[in-house]
Amino acid sequence: MRRIVVFMVGMWSLWAGVAGAQQPTPAATSAMLLASLFNNYWDDRARLFPLLATAQGDNRYNDRLTNDQTRAFRQQQARLYRRYLNDLLNIDRARLGPEDKLSYDIFQYEMRNRLEGLRLDSWMMPFAQVYSLPTTLTQLGAGTGAQPFRTVKDYDNWLSRVSRFPVWADSAIANFREGAKAAVVLPRVLVLKMVPQFQAQVMGDPVRSVFYGPIAHLPASFSEADRTRLTLAYQQAIATDLIPTYRRLADFLQNEYLPLARGSTGLADVPGGAEMYRYDARQMTTTTRDPDAIYQTGLAEVKRIRAEMEAVKKQVSYKGSLSNFFNSLSNNPRFMPYQSPEEVLRAFRGIQARITPNLNRLFGRVPKSPFEIRQTEAFRAASASAEYNRGTPDGSRPGIFYVPIIDATKFNVTSGMESLFLHEAIPGHHYQLSLQQENTALPKFRRFASYPAFSEGWALYCESMGRELGLYQDPYQRLGALGDEMHRALRLVVDVGLHLKGMSREQAIDYMMANEPIAEPAATAEVERYLAMPGQALAYKIGALKIRELRSRYEKQLGKRFNLKVFHDEILAGGSMPLAILERHMDAWAARQR
Repeated sequence: MRRIVVFMVGMWSLWAGVAGAQQPTPAATSAMLLASLFNNYWDDRARLFPLLATAQGDNRYNDRLTNDQTRAFRQQQARLYRRYLNDLLNIDRARLGPEDKLSYDIFQYEMRNRLEGLRLDSWMMPFAQVYSLPTTLTQLGAGTGAQPFRTVKDYDNWLSRVSRFPVWADSAIANFREGAKAAVVLPRVLVLKMVPQFQAQVMGDPVRSVFYGPIAHLPASFSEADRTRLTLAYQQAIATDLIPTYRRLADFLQNEYLPLARGSTGLADVPGGAEMYRYDARQMTTTTRDPDAIYQTGLAEVKRIRAEMEAVKKQVSYKGSLSNFFNSLSNNPRFMPYQSPEEVLRAFRGIQARITPNLNRLFGRVPKSPFEIRQTEAFRAASASAEYNRGTPDGSRPGIFYVPIIDATKFNVTSGMESLFLHEAIPGHHYQLSLQQENTALPKFRRFASYPAFSEGWALYCESMGRELGLYQDPYQRLGALGDEMHRALRLVVDVGLHLKGMSREQAIDYMMANEPIAEPAATAEVERYLAMPGQALAYKIGALKIRELRSRYEKQLGKRFNLKVFHDEILAGGSMPLAILERHMDAWAARQR
């Protein structure tokens, strides 16, 4: 409250100094208080999470690496969220305009959700084999990620950042040990995947390290003195900070933690795990839907999509079972026509060229951010999925669609290339994320927000527009799109099944392979991802179903007044938000259309 009072006194002094100025209305005061609160929060958040700031193009804290593994840090987060929630509740929502009310509601949801999460014991399992800080650092340190390496200061910033990694790792190990005492431990199968990730960073020659990449590409503009100094400093940092830390993590996990890891899979198998999972499900879907209801939705969607797959099988005159049909596609050389990674990338560029003439029928707003298609870097391709990395708001880094290509000759065109592009690239993540962060009218916490059910739901919804964009003319690409949709429906069944219903890892893998064209290694990697990120897999289908439900509702309500282009623009204009808030917002939009 004191922060609000101080701000008010300052603003009144300013207004009083303007001759003839009228005092602001209560509505204007509330709006200015809200804007100030959002700005202050954004700065506090960037300081607290400097890696997130870097990813969003805010380079003020590129030299920092917060030790987020300590009790003190968790307490610091709780104080921050509680303070901002209290400040928000001191602002009269009724006096705000419609857009500010929307921001108010999203911010209130965010603060309460974060405070709820801090009450759980998830910190006892600090990271797993996907999206961990140790693996994130390899991408940043290679010089191909969000960490800039353009100036001498950029290079020094990275040295400062990684110097803090050893302390972070020691704190993470301490948390793993606390979890072991409380029986809150990771599944053994995940630990077995983590060990080689870290062992791969342990080598005798720092020059062979992925972290030496920025030195191998030193800008020509650097002075000879800086080049010499930085080369020695990077070799020293790799040899004394990075390699020993990765070795320590690998040794701890292999020798101490692995024997204590659990043979079971689901989160419900650890103390308090069922509560953790229900929180994860709420957080990822941004709904209060019970996991049992989500599971039933998954079963119904699997049945529906399977019937559509059967129809495609009949269309191409295949006489065997659906499983045999999948196997025939995966082993047929006809569907593996590429000889080089460049041919694969060229095929994706061809998809972009085919949809481009049709985009203006479905979208009024188009991102300004540049867009590129790239092959995933070799050092992470083996464990990577196709993905989109957002660009920076100023366009200095483009939005990038990364495609992992281990062996181009085995890249199968029936894997759903067209639907993959619609999801990860255009109009999926590239449109959604770029338009959101380019909208400077939004407060920064909304410009860079990411609610999985919205973001992934939008991307999956975009897959359903393939025919409207001139794709899915080939029955095998249509089957690939159905395979991608089936994949997200299966996740509803498998994720809940694993974590709450006693489904084993092996049962989950078999269930996926029986219902979609997926090889056992890929199905295994997917299931282990769900074990590492409980609830995240629910976001895609739940979000897409909600957006499709809203579109159908307004098509029926508005009739000829419904404009699909305007609907899409309105969905994207407000950026990522919880689904319940999105629904209220879009219902109000539909009322205005009437």
